[in-house]
Amino acid sequence: MAMERRAVEARTIFIGLAGSHGYGLNRPDSDYDYRGVFIAPKRYYLGFDQIEQKDTGWHEPGILPFLDNNQDTVIYELRKIINLLAGANPNVLELLWLENYPVLTAVGQHLISHRQIFLSKKVKHTYAGYAFAQIKKMETHRKWLLNPPSKKPVPADFGIEDEEPLSKDELNAFLEYLYILIRGKIEFLEESEQLYKLLTADIDFKGMLKQYALPDEALAYTQNFTHSRKDFIRLLKKSQNYQIALREWKAYLSWQENRNPARAEMERKSGFDLKHGMHCIRLLRSGLEILQRGEIIVDRRIAGDIEDLQAIREGEYSYEQVMSMADDLVKQMDVFYEQSNLPHRPDLELINNLCMELVEMQGWE
Repeated sequence: MAMERRAVEARTIFIGLAGSHGYGLNRPDSDYDYRGVFIAPKRYYLGFDQIEQKDTGWHEPGILPFLDNNQDTVIYELRKIINLLAGANPNVLELLWLENYPVLTAVGQHLISHRQIFLSKKVKHTYAGYAFAQIKKMETHRKWLLNPPSKKPVPADFGIEDEEPLSKDELNAFLEYLYILIRGKIEFLEESEQLYKLLTADIDFKGMLKQYALPDEALAYTQNFTHSRKDFIRLLKKSQNYQIALREWKAYLSWQENRNPARAEMERKSGFDLKHGMHCIRLLRSGLEILQRGEIIVDRRIAGDIEDLQAIREGEYSYEQVMSMADDLVKQMDVFYEQSNLPHRPDLELINNLCMELVEMQGWE
Protein backbone atom coordinates (compact mmCIF):
# COMPACT_ATOMS: atom_id res chain seq x y z
CA MET A 1 0.00 0.00 0.00
CA ALA A 2 1.61 3.26 -1.14
CA MET A 3 1.83 6.13 1.32
CA GLU A 4 0.45 9.48 0.25
CA ARG A 5 2.83 12.39 -0.04
CA ARG A 6 1.36 14.25 2.93
CA ALA A 7 1.72 11.20 5.21
CA VAL A 8 5.38 10.75 4.19
CA GLU A 9 6.21 14.42 4.72
CA ALA A 10 4.54 14.39 8.15
CA ARG A 11 7.00 11.69 9.30
CA THR A 12 10.07 13.02 7.49
CA ILE A 13 13.08 13.52 9.77
CA PHE A 14 15.29 15.36 7.29
CA ILE A 15 15.51 16.52 3.69
CA GLY A 16 18.79 17.69 2.19
CA LEU A 17 19.70 19.45 -1.04
CA ALA A 18 21.91 16.92 -2.84
CA GLY A 19 23.15 16.43 -6.42
CA SER A 20 24.93 19.26 -8.23
CA HIS A 21 23.78 21.85 -5.65
CA GLY A 22 25.19 19.70 -2.84
CA TYR A 23 28.53 19.38 -4.66
CA GLY A 24 28.64 23.10 -5.50
CA LEU A 25 28.73 22.13 -9.18
CA ASN A 26 25.30 23.44 -10.10
CA ARG A 27 24.63 25.62 -13.12
CA PRO A 28 21.73 28.08 -13.55
CA ASP A 29 19.59 25.39 -15.18
CA SER A 30 20.50 22.58 -12.74
CA ASP A 31 17.66 20.58 -11.19
CA TYR A 32 17.10 20.61 -7.44
CA ASP A 33 17.76 17.09 -6.14
CA TYR A 34 16.13 16.63 -2.75
CA ARG A 35 16.90 13.50 -0.72
CA GLY A 36 15.43 12.73 2.66
CA VAL A 37 14.45 10.15 5.26
CA PHE A 38 11.09 9.36 6.85
CA ILE A 39 10.00 6.82 9.42
CA ALA A 40 6.99 4.80 8.37
CA PRO A 41 4.00 4.46 10.73
CA LYS A 42 3.19 1.37 12.79
CA ARG A 43 1.28 -0.56 10.11
CA TYR A 44 4.42 -0.68 7.92
CA TYR A 45 6.50 -2.12 10.76
CA LEU A 46 4.04 -4.57 12.32
CA GLY A 47 1.55 -5.22 9.52
CA PHE A 48 1.69 -6.51 5.96
CA ASP A 49 2.28 -3.17 4.25
CA GLN A 50 5.78 -2.34 3.06
CA ILE A 51 7.43 0.79 1.72
CA GLU A 52 11.07 1.53 0.92
CA GLN A 53 10.92 5.05 -0.50
CA LYS A 54 8.69 7.76 -1.92
CA ASP A 55 9.94 8.88 -5.35
CA THR A 56 6.74 9.78 -7.19
CA GLY A 57 3.49 11.62 -6.49
CA TRP A 58 4.95 15.06 -5.86
CA HIS A 59 1.98 16.57 -7.68
CA GLU A 60 -0.22 15.41 -4.79
CA PRO A 61 -1.21 17.86 -2.02
CA GLY A 62 1.65 18.10 0.45
CA ILE A 63 3.01 19.90 3.49
CA LEU A 64 6.32 21.13 2.01
CA PRO A 65 5.74 23.59 -0.88
CA PHE A 66 9.34 23.41 -2.16
CA LEU A 67 8.72 19.78 -3.18
CA ASP A 68 5.66 20.61 -5.30
CA ASN A 69 6.01 18.90 -8.72
CA ASN A 70 9.74 18.29 -8.18
CA GLN A 71 10.36 14.95 -9.86
CA ASP A 72 13.98 14.84 -8.61
CA THR A 73 12.89 14.06 -5.05
CA VAL A 74 13.40 10.79 -3.18
CA ILE A 75 12.55 10.29 0.50
CA TYR A 76 13.77 6.94 1.84
CA GLU A 77 12.15 4.95 4.63
CA LEU A 78 14.51 4.69 7.59
CA ARG A 79 15.24 0.95 7.36
CA LYS A 80 16.02 1.19 3.64
CA ILE A 81 18.50 4.02 4.13
CA ILE A 82 20.08 2.38 7.21
CA ASN A 83 20.80 -0.68 5.06
CA LEU A 84 22.32 1.47 2.31
CA LEU A 85 24.39 3.41 4.84
CA ALA A 86 25.70 0.21 6.42
CA GLY A 87 26.68 -0.93 2.92
CA ALA A 88 28.68 2.31 2.39
CA ASN A 89 26.55 3.40 -0.57
CA PRO A 90 28.23 6.65 -1.76
CA ASN A 91 25.03 8.37 -2.90
CA VAL A 92 23.43 7.77 0.51
CA LEU A 93 26.42 8.28 2.82
CA GLU A 94 26.86 11.82 1.53
CA LEU A 95 23.31 12.71 2.68
CA LEU A 96 24.57 12.77 6.27
CA TRP A 97 27.30 15.31 5.39
CA LEU A 98 25.34 17.90 3.34
CA GLU A 99 25.57 21.63 3.96
CA ASN A 100 21.90 22.47 3.33
CA TYR A 101 18.94 20.77 5.08
CA PRO A 102 15.64 22.54 4.30
CA VAL A 103 14.00 20.12 6.78
CA LEU A 104 15.80 18.80 9.87
CA THR A 105 13.98 17.51 12.98
CA ALA A 106 15.50 16.45 16.30
CA VAL A 107 15.22 12.82 15.18
CA GLY A 108 17.00 13.64 11.92
CA GLN A 109 19.74 15.45 13.83
CA HIS A 110 20.17 12.37 16.04
CA LEU A 111 20.82 10.26 12.92
CA ILE A 112 23.28 12.81 11.52
CA SER A 113 25.04 13.06 14.89
CA HIS A 114 25.79 9.32 14.65
CA ARG A 115 26.96 9.39 11.02
CA GLN A 116 30.48 8.32 11.97
CA ILE A 117 29.36 4.76 12.78
CA PHE A 118 28.57 4.15 9.11
CA LEU A 119 32.13 4.85 7.90
CA SER A 120 34.40 1.86 7.33
CA LYS A 121 37.10 0.70 4.93
CA LYS A 122 34.29 -0.60 2.71
CA VAL A 123 34.24 2.90 1.19
CA LYS A 124 37.32 1.98 -0.86
CA HIS A 125 35.32 -0.67 -2.69
CA THR A 126 32.02 1.19 -3.00
CA TYR A 127 33.46 4.54 -4.09
CA ALA A 128 35.84 2.89 -6.55
CA GLY A 129 32.96 0.72 -7.78
CA TYR A 130 30.75 3.74 -8.44
CA ALA A 131 33.66 5.51 -10.13
CA PHE A 132 34.28 2.51 -12.39
CA ALA A 133 30.59 2.55 -13.32
CA GLN A 134 31.16 6.11 -14.59
CA ILE A 135 34.24 4.92 -16.49
CA LYS A 136 32.25 2.11 -18.07
CA LYS A 137 29.65 4.60 -19.30
CA MET A 138 32.45 6.82 -20.64
CA GLU A 139 34.02 3.88 -22.47
CA THR A 140 30.68 2.80 -23.92
CA HIS A 141 29.85 6.31 -25.15
CA ARG A 142 33.40 6.73 -26.47
CA LYS A 143 33.05 3.50 -28.44
CA TRP A 144 29.75 4.72 -29.87
CA LEU A 145 31.32 8.06 -30.81
CA LEU A 146 34.37 6.54 -32.50
CA ASN A 147 32.80 3.39 -33.91
CA PRO A 148 28.98 3.56 -33.80
CA PRO A 149 27.05 0.31 -34.37
CA SER A 150 25.76 0.14 -37.93
CA LYS A 151 22.75 -2.17 -37.56
CA LYS A 152 20.47 -3.93 -35.14
CA PRO A 153 21.93 -7.33 -34.13
CA VAL A 154 20.09 -10.45 -35.29
CA PRO A 155 20.38 -14.04 -33.96
CA ALA A 156 22.29 -15.18 -37.08
CA ASP A 157 25.15 -12.82 -36.14
CA PHE A 158 25.78 -15.14 -33.17
CA GLY A 159 25.44 -18.47 -34.96
CA ILE A 160 21.77 -18.99 -34.09
CA GLU A 161 20.38 -20.13 -37.44
CA ASP A 162 17.63 -22.76 -37.27
CA GLU A 163 16.32 -22.20 -33.76
CA GLU A 164 14.98 -19.40 -31.59
CA PRO A 165 17.41 -17.73 -29.19
CA LEU A 166 16.57 -18.04 -25.52
CA SER A 167 14.42 -15.14 -24.45
CA LYS A 168 15.54 -12.65 -21.83
CA ASP A 169 13.16 -14.26 -19.31
CA GLU A 170 14.47 -17.76 -20.09
CA LEU A 171 18.06 -16.60 -19.68
CA ASN A 172 17.33 -14.85 -16.40
CA ALA A 173 15.44 -17.87 -15.07
CA PHE A 174 18.41 -20.16 -15.74
CA LEU A 175 20.96 -17.72 -14.31
CA GLU A 176 18.79 -17.27 -11.21
CA TYR A 177 18.75 -21.06 -10.88
CA LEU A 178 22.54 -21.17 -11.27
CA TYR A 179 22.94 -18.48 -8.59
CA ILE A 180 20.70 -20.38 -6.14
CA LEU A 181 22.59 -23.62 -6.79
CA ILE A 182 25.96 -21.99 -6.10
CA ARG A 183 24.62 -20.20 -3.03
CA GLY A 184 23.05 -23.42 -1.74
CA LYS A 185 26.28 -25.39 -2.15
CA ILE A 186 28.23 -23.09 0.16
CA GLU A 187 25.53 -21.84 2.54
CA PHE A 188 26.19 -24.35 5.31
CA LEU A 189 29.94 -24.81 4.91
CA GLU A 190 31.60 -23.04 7.82
CA GLU A 191 34.89 -22.51 5.99
CA SER A 192 32.97 -20.86 3.13
CA GLU A 193 31.37 -18.17 5.26
CA GLN A 194 33.37 -15.38 3.64
CA LEU A 195 32.62 -16.67 0.14
CA TYR A 196 28.92 -16.90 0.96
CA LYS A 197 28.94 -13.30 2.22
CA LEU A 198 30.83 -12.22 -0.90
CA LEU A 199 28.27 -13.76 -3.24
CA THR A 200 25.18 -12.65 -1.33
CA ALA A 201 26.10 -9.29 0.20
CA ASP A 202 29.38 -7.73 -0.86
CA ILE A 203 29.03 -7.98 -4.65
CA ASP A 204 26.03 -8.17 -6.93
CA PHE A 205 26.90 -11.66 -8.15
CA LYS A 206 23.42 -12.22 -9.55
CA GLY A 207 23.66 -8.96 -11.50
CA MET A 208 27.08 -9.92 -12.86
CA LEU A 209 25.75 -13.28 -14.05
CA LYS A 210 23.03 -11.51 -15.98
CA GLN A 211 25.24 -8.76 -17.38
CA TYR A 212 28.14 -10.80 -18.74
CA ALA A 213 28.09 -13.94 -20.88
CA LEU A 214 29.45 -17.09 -19.23
CA PRO A 215 33.08 -17.55 -20.31
CA ASP A 216 33.91 -20.54 -22.54
CA GLU A 217 35.96 -22.23 -19.83
CA ALA A 218 32.94 -22.20 -17.48
CA LEU A 219 30.47 -23.80 -19.90
CA ALA A 220 31.41 -27.45 -19.29
CA TYR A 221 31.40 -26.92 -15.53
CA THR A 222 28.03 -25.13 -15.71
CA GLN A 223 26.62 -28.01 -17.75
CA ASN A 224 27.73 -30.59 -15.17
CA PHE A 225 26.76 -28.42 -12.22
CA THR A 226 23.21 -27.85 -13.47
CA HIS A 227 22.76 -31.24 -15.22
CA SER A 228 21.87 -29.39 -18.41
CA ARG A 229 21.93 -30.74 -21.95
CA LYS A 230 24.99 -29.84 -23.99
CA ASP A 231 22.88 -28.24 -26.74
CA PHE A 232 21.15 -26.04 -24.14
CA ILE A 233 24.47 -24.77 -22.77
CA ARG A 234 25.63 -24.05 -26.33
CA LEU A 235 22.45 -22.08 -27.04
CA LEU A 236 22.75 -20.34 -23.65
CA LYS A 237 26.16 -18.90 -24.54
CA LYS A 238 25.02 -17.70 -27.98
CA SER A 239 21.77 -16.27 -26.60
CA GLN A 240 23.60 -14.38 -23.86
CA ASN A 241 25.89 -12.73 -26.42
CA TYR A 242 22.89 -11.91 -28.63
CA GLN A 243 20.88 -10.40 -25.75
CA ILE A 244 23.90 -8.34 -24.58
CA ALA A 245 24.37 -6.98 -28.11
CA LEU A 246 20.63 -6.26 -28.40
CA ARG A 247 20.67 -4.44 -25.05
CA GLU A 248 23.62 -2.35 -26.20
CA TRP A 249 21.87 -1.51 -29.49
CA LYS A 250 18.78 -0.31 -27.61
CA ALA A 251 20.98 1.70 -25.23
CA TYR A 252 22.74 3.26 -28.21
CA LEU A 253 19.43 4.33 -29.78
CA SER A 254 18.22 5.75 -26.44
CA TRP A 255 21.52 7.59 -25.96
CA GLN A 256 21.25 9.16 -29.42
CA GLU A 257 17.65 10.18 -28.90
CA ASN A 258 17.81 11.54 -25.37
CA ARG A 259 21.18 13.29 -25.15
CA ASN A 260 21.22 16.90 -24.05
CA PRO A 261 22.31 18.77 -27.25
CA ALA A 262 24.93 20.93 -25.49
CA ARG A 263 26.34 17.91 -23.63
CA ALA A 264 26.36 15.90 -26.87
CA GLU A 265 28.35 18.61 -28.65
CA MET A 266 30.92 18.75 -25.85
CA GLU A 267 31.14 14.96 -25.94
CA ARG A 268 31.68 15.02 -29.71
CA LYS A 269 34.49 17.58 -29.40
CA SER A 270 36.29 15.90 -26.52
CA GLY A 271 35.65 12.28 -27.49
CA PHE A 272 34.17 11.26 -24.14
CA ASP A 273 31.32 12.11 -21.76
CA LEU A 274 32.71 14.96 -19.66
CA LYS A 275 30.09 14.75 -16.92
CA HIS A 276 30.81 11.07 -16.30
CA GLY A 277 34.53 11.91 -16.23
CA MET A 278 33.98 14.64 -13.65
CA HIS A 279 31.89 12.41 -11.38
CA CYS A 280 34.42 9.57 -11.68
CA ILE A 281 37.18 11.81 -10.31
CA ARG A 282 34.86 13.32 -7.67
CA LEU A 283 33.95 9.87 -6.37
CA LEU A 284 37.54 8.66 -6.20
CA ARG A 285 38.68 11.83 -4.42
CA SER A 286 35.81 11.54 -1.94
CA GLY A 287 36.65 7.90 -1.20
CA LEU A 288 40.30 8.83 -0.69
CA GLU A 289 39.33 11.70 1.66
CA ILE A 290 37.24 9.34 3.80
CA LEU A 291 40.16 6.93 4.17
CA GLN A 292 42.53 9.81 4.97
CA ARG A 293 40.34 11.98 7.20
CA GLY A 294 37.48 9.81 8.40
CA GLU A 295 34.86 12.25 7.10
CA ILE A 296 33.00 13.07 3.89
CA ILE A 297 33.36 16.42 2.14
CA VAL A 298 30.37 16.68 -0.16
CA ASP A 299 30.69 20.34 -1.17
CA ARG A 300 33.71 20.48 -3.47
CA ARG A 301 34.13 24.19 -2.79
CA ILE A 302 35.09 23.18 0.74
CA ALA A 303 37.25 20.31 -0.55
CA GLY A 304 39.09 22.81 -2.74
CA ASP A 305 38.89 21.02 -6.09
CA ILE A 306 35.78 22.71 -7.49
CA GLU A 307 37.67 24.50 -10.29
CA ASP A 308 39.49 21.33 -11.27
CA LEU A 309 36.21 19.37 -11.51
CA GLN A 310 34.62 22.17 -13.51
CA ALA A 311 37.64 22.09 -15.85
CA ILE A 312 37.03 18.37 -16.50
CA ARG A 313 33.36 19.11 -17.20
CA GLU A 314 34.32 21.91 -19.62
CA GLY A 315 36.64 19.66 -21.64
CA GLU A 316 39.97 21.10 -20.50
CA TYR A 317 41.33 17.61 -19.80
CA SER A 318 41.69 14.87 -22.42
CA TYR A 319 40.24 11.40 -22.01
CA GLU A 320 43.75 10.04 -21.42
CA GLN A 321 44.42 12.65 -18.72
CA VAL A 322 41.19 11.84 -16.87
CA MET A 323 41.97 8.10 -17.02
CA SER A 324 45.48 8.79 -15.70
CA MET A 325 44.03 10.85 -12.82
CA ALA A 326 41.64 8.01 -11.99
CA ASP A 327 44.46 5.46 -12.04
CA ASP A 328 46.58 7.60 -9.67
CA LEU A 329 43.66 8.04 -7.27
CA VAL A 330 42.98 4.29 -7.16
CA LYS A 331 46.66 3.68 -6.30
CA GLN A 332 46.46 6.28 -3.52
CA MET A 333 43.30 4.63 -2.16
CA ASP A 334 45.18 1.31 -1.98
CA VAL A 335 47.91 2.97 0.12
CA PHE A 336 45.56 4.81 2.49
CA TYR A 337 43.30 1.76 2.81
CA GLU A 338 46.16 0.07 4.68
CA GLN A 339 46.92 3.17 6.77
CA SER A 340 43.33 4.16 7.59
CA ASN A 341 42.09 4.03 11.18
CA LEU A 342 38.56 3.20 10.03
CA PRO A 343 37.18 -0.24 10.95
CA HIS A 344 37.15 -2.85 8.20
CA ARG A 345 33.38 -3.07 8.46
CA PRO A 346 30.69 -1.14 10.36
CA ASP A 347 29.34 -2.36 13.70
CA LEU A 348 25.94 -3.72 12.65
CA GLU A 349 24.75 -4.17 16.24
CA LEU A 350 25.44 -0.50 16.94
CA ILE A 351 23.63 0.49 13.74
CA ASN A 352 20.68 -1.73 14.60
CA ASN A 353 20.40 -0.12 18.03
CA LEU A 354 20.49 3.34 16.44
CA CYS A 355 17.68 2.35 14.06
CA MET A 356 15.50 1.25 16.99
CA GLU A 357 16.32 4.45 18.89
CA LEU A 358 15.23 6.59 15.95
CA VAL A 359 11.92 4.72 15.55
CA GLU A 360 11.22 5.07 19.27
CA MET A 361 12.08 8.79 19.19
CA GLN A 362 9.69 9.34 16.30
CA GLY A 363 6.92 7.33 17.96
CA TRP A 364 3.97 5.53 16.41
CA GLU A 365 0.87 7.04 14.90
